[in-house]
Amino acid sequence: MLQELLKKINNKEYIVGIVGLGYVGLPLMWTFFQKNMPVLGYDIDDNKVNCILEGRPYIKHLGDNMMQALAKSDRVDATTDFSRLSEADALLLCVPTPLNEHREPDMQYVEKTCLTVGQNLRKGQLVILESTTYPGTTEELIIPILEGESGLTAGKDFYVAYSPEREDPGNADFNTAKIPKVVGGHGEDALKLACALYDTAIVQTVPVSDTKTAEAVKLTENIFRSVNIAMVNELKVIYQAMGIDVHEVLDAAGTKPFGFMKFTPGPGLGGHCIPIDPFYLTWKAREVEQPTRFIELAGEINTDMPRYVVRQTMEALNHHKKAMNGSNILLIGLAYKPNVDDDRESPTYKLMELLERQGAEVSYYDSYVPKIKPSREYAHYAGKESVTWDEGTIRAFDAVVIATNHDDINYAELAEWNECIIDTRNAMNGYATKEKQVWKA
Repeated sequence: MLQELLKKINNKEYIVGIVGLGYVGLPLMWTFFQKNMPVLGYDIDDNKVNCILEGRPYIKHLGDNMMQALAKSDRVDATTDFSRLSEADALLLCVPTPLNEHREPDMQYVEKTCLTVGQNLRKGQLVILESTTYPGTTEELIIPILEGESGLTAGKDFYVAYSPEREDPGNADFNTAKIPKVVGGHGEDALKLACALYDTAIVQTVPVSDTKTAEAVKLTENIFRSVNIAMVNELKVIYQAMGIDVHEVLDAAGTKPFGFMKFTPGPGLGGHCIPIDPFYLTWKAREVEQPTRFIELAGEINTDMPRYVVRQTMEALNHHKKAMNGSNILLIGLAYKPNVDDDRESPTYKLMELLERQGAEVSYYDSYVPKIKPSREYAHYAGKESVTWDEGTIRAFDAVVIATNHDDINYAELAEWNECIIDTRNAMNGYATKEKQVWKA
């Protein structure tokens, strides 16, 4: 059976099923499509499926051309009908793995998806989880569900692997095809099959010994970032108290050609990985009675950054003889990073909440996120819309906080239009025109 499937991959006849067509699944569909593989997308969201079939974009930074090409091709299909799961040869699961209210792994989306997959599983299919998760998920959670629902045996009747997504939305230098793919299989045959599949579309596959190791790789990558971001965030607060510009320090340190990697401070962590992934390991580490003090300390520092920004905003307002209570404050940037429409776990939401608790009236501007969509944690902000960018609007605010430094912001206009700017991203460097107009935060 394995040789037949490998031949099918080689002949570009192997149907790649993508379950979940969001920020991970849609680029993955596009990547396989570009390499002439037939792709079939599955999602519970009618709008996403219809957008693919009709060529309408729903993730702004991916653009119109990609969607139109997918819609025109007879090698692409998308559906909300999960009874069609058996049509695909491989099922790549790209579903959310958030935290619950206790900051523990919330595996409900993985579990529900695996239940549905298991009910439609057929012999010979390859199931790969791409979502970030704790070590042991594939062996301890996914395989038992798939076997229990299907009556089939992993490694004998069907194949299972884990290959973590490494998406960086908006990164023009590294798209899905250019980022090496770590792959761990449930047995040698699953590893061979998964690597052969990714080899058709990805620049390099990096096989590891098992699924547990592959799961640990992804957590390690993002914990590395979390810890280093926490370090520069702490340095920012320390150097601020000393009258030292942390950005100047980091720029100069970054000229060293070895032994230093530059990270940039900000108002807190955002995105679908870095604010979440460390807690997946700390949760799993408790099972083996191992402390994660270093990781937890980094989490505490990063989590506290929005409060630091609020304190700096209060100080800036005080300098202008204004109180926080009753002030109108504008937050620039709702997306968690520049030049994308991805607002998942954005620290701007936390800033909104904290500022409102202090009595401020808070608005936001973001051309990438013109209207806030419903979310589990910030449902009360759903429907709130971005203000317009014009002189009268910007001048009317008592303070402006730059939370995300989109390239389409005219910072020269901002410097001209508002006298109290709190800059968490060093975006106003070179634009300040008056003493204490710009506060670094």
